[in-house]
Amino acid sequence: MRDRALRSANKLRLWLRQLGPGLITGAADDDPSGIATYSQAGAQFGFNVLWSVLLTYPMMVGIQMISARIGAVTGQGVAANIRRLYPGWVLHPLVVLVLIANTINIAADLGAMGEALQLLVGGPRHGQVLLFGLASLLLQVYMPYPRYAPLLKWLVVALFAYVATAFVVNVPWGEVISGTLLPSMRFERSYIFAVVAVFGTTISPYLFFWQASQEVEEQRVAGFPGPLAAERASVELQRIKVDTYLGMGFSNLVAFFIVLTTAVTLHRAGITDIQTSTQAAQALRPLAGEFAFALFAAGIVGTGMLAVPVLAGSAAYAVAEAFDWRAGLWYKPMEARGFYFIIVVATLIGALIDFSPIDPIKALYWAAVINGVVALPIMAVMMLLAARPEAMGSHVVSPRLKLMGWAATAVMGLAVGLLVYTSVS
Repeated sequence: MRDRALRSANKLRLWLRQLGPGLITGAADDDPSGIATYSQAGAQFGFNVLWSVLLTYPMMVGIQMISARIGAVTGQGVAANIRRLYPGWVLHPLVVLVLIANTINIAADLGAMGEALQLLVGGPRHGQVLLFGLASLLLQVYMPYPRYAPLLKWLVVALFAYVATAFVVNVPWGEVISGTLLPSMRFERSYIFAVVAVFGTTISPYLFFWQASQEVEEQRVAGFPGPLAAERASVELQRIKVDTYLGMGFSNLVAFFIVLTTAVTLHRAGITDIQTSTQAAQALRPLAGEFAFALFAAGIVGTGMLAVPVLAGSAAYAVAEAFDWRAGLWYKPMEARGFYFIIVVATLIGALIDFSPIDPIKALYWAAVINGVVALPIMAVMMLLAARPEAMGSHVVSPRLKLMGWAATAVMGLAVGLLVYTSVS
């Protein structure tokens, strides 16, 4: 019996080791600004937007698996591959826009984290914003990657707060299933905007750059830098598949429960105007009790500590690879100065925005617009790149994965079109 238990524990340990870049990427997608988007959708439209969270899952899996394969097969990140195979005028404007959008996202996330901690324990919000920003910087710059990556995995646990919150409120599961599978669609501007916002929040450019580059980092840690060797290909590509399916599944599960919790509490109470994640936490307090409020607010802090390094790191990977600088958390700061400089600048400017007169909610809206617009051409270029033998060798994407990726690109194109339409009409 003891031997069987040990074997089962060893199998579980080996299985968990397969989870890495995909799990962290998926969890980072549920950042405080994403929580605000999901909360707003649930508060406004209740269970009738839950279907959109389900629909984004196969799209997210397809495009993230392609970005991960690009990194693992070529031994280079997305930006490095685009620079190698396409002219600079294709890449450089996209990288600049990603840097701007990520910096604004960092500002929104740090601000939400400061507000959430203030709600939980009091204290000055601005001081806490600086504290979180500096903590994120110190971890990225001074903690070696082999120790930093497991820490990011543990931060994923913070997202279970949103699953737990749903189970401390009274959920009518029959209505949830009905609203998810048979929603009452509304062809009105606010509903279309909410659905588009869910798509834009779930599929973001920074996730493409991060997961591809993390696959490169993982190979370095394992002692296999450079392009993927033929004898390791089947094992690594299977690991990527498992990691991405589970990571994106976890991400969408958490998003589902955030929408569900706010739908069953705020929407039913007639509280439909939620602008930030901390507003959602505050509104939950009188409706769902102190425990639900504390879980929701604590989750904002935990997810922010995961998301801010991913946002700053993905911006640094994109810029450094675009200009052929040495890039990677594997390197010490003095070995990759440009890469770490971008991390520092993006994080500090993000923190300083919270001290400025700039409205972080309006800034976050424009960041979402930029993300949506930038995601579409990056997804299209990634799809073309993943099908090129000169980039992928014998590991070009399969017809099934190609279909998933192009379907995601097409739906994202539709979402961007609707976003533009709802913004100008």
